[in-house]
Amino acid sequence: MKRSGRLVLVSNRGPYRLSLTRGGVKAERTVGGLVTSLLPLMEKTGGIWIAWGDPAGRYALPVRHPRFELRHLPLTSEEVRLFYLGFSNNALWPLCHYFLGRVRYDRAEWEMYEQVNQRFAQAVLEEAGDEDAIWVHDYHLARVPLFLRRQRPKARILFFWHIPFPAVDVFRTLPWRRPILEGLLACDLLGFHIPEYARNFIETVEELLGARADGETVHYAGRATRVLARPIGIDFAAVDRVARSRRTEQRVQKLRETLGPGALIVGVERLDYTKGIIERLRGVEHLLDHEPEWRGRFSLIQIVTPSRLDVEAYRQKKREIDEIVGRINGRFSDGLWIPIRYLHRAFPSSELVAYYRTADIALVTPLRDGLNLVAKEYVAARIHEDGVLILSEFAGVAYQLPEALITNPYSAEEMAAALKQALQMPKPEQRRRMKAMRDRLRAEDIWWWAAEFLEGFER
Repeated sequence: MKRSGRLVLVSNRGPYRLSLTRGGVKAERTVGGLVTSLLPLMEKTGGIWIAWGDPAGRYALPVRHPRFELRHLPLTSEEVRLFYLGFSNNALWPLCHYFLGRVRYDRAEWEMYEQVNQRFAQAVLEEAGDEDAIWVHDYHLARVPLFLRRQRPKARILFFWHIPFPAVDVFRTLPWRRPILEGLLACDLLGFHIPEYARNFIETVEELLGARADGETVHYAGRATRVLARPIGIDFAAVDRVARSRRTEQRVQKLRETLGPGALIVGVERLDYTKGIIERLRGVEHLLDHEPEWRGRFSLIQIVTPSRLDVEAYRQKKREIDEIVGRINGRFSDGLWIPIRYLHRAFPSSELVAYYRTADIALVTPLRDGLNLVAKEYVAARIHEDGVLILSEFAGVAYQLPEALITNPYSAEEMAAALKQALQMPKPEQRRRMKAMRDRLRAEDIWWWAAEFLEGFER
């Protein structure tokens, strides 16, 4: 990935939570799919990463062996409330995930979104040279490219949209649809995970802006923007290496001894209403209800990482999960066997790899997801090429991993049927499916994904 100039990466969330100590800076990894994929990239290529965070300033990271700089852009409590919790997560997030009943359009939140995007753009202008490649990430910062373009017409700008891009009839409900679309079309190169999202975007700008599309290129306001669909990868080799380590092997043995006999199913999600956790649990309940011979023969470990608990919708979702887990365990537990083990806390990535190694089945069944990296990490951790991945048809990664068992998370019956099929799947079929997925993800890893954009951008 040879480039003339640095990589200036811009995102709402940064890769570390920082705190100042007497000995210097303490850095703690943040959780999230974007960080999981982009941090190895920055550690390899170097450059500067601009993101929201405290304390303000510029820091060389990782602390012991610095590879890139992180510039923290602090936000006030009012900016967080209106920009992040407000427009980003009350408007764009539910809109793009097709949850129109949860959408709230508020002018004050939109105006703050504009202001914060201008602040990010100004920080980029202070850091980026003429030869640097500026790569902006995700829906929080859709206006940044246009603000950059106005100040620096020849800037080299990429953008990657990490969540679904909805159909035009959904997106058109957004009162500020035009400025969002014009912000994205100020880029030279715009990326989405899968062809469906790219098609939706092109159809949207054609219909709502009158733009003209020519294959992958969109022409608008005297500019040409190339639109690509490439699913983001993971550092497959790194996950595989951790999965083979002696420490992971010891942890796997301990987990097996603790959890006892029977198949182990794992689910790992951030607390969010789009993740389908309630629907997944109803599928488990349906199987135990209608086919009692499966009772005592498997357990589900459901890991839920706390998220946005200062938002009422997320607190309500946690209460619902608590209630359904209690109901299922109360109905079916026999005192020795517990059908669902619910863990509401964050785990380090190395610990999650141990769970992926241990689990016979992974349940990745969001109601809507831009891609989903948990599915990829589970496959990368299956070093013996066994295990079964159950995927929602509404997860973008289902497009890339058709060998998984694809199901409809809205149907408890279909979920139960997929679970039963996974539990009964013969080892040779498991290995055939898993090998195909591992081979593909090994080839289409984070370095492949980055090269598709950065090398294509250079050309």
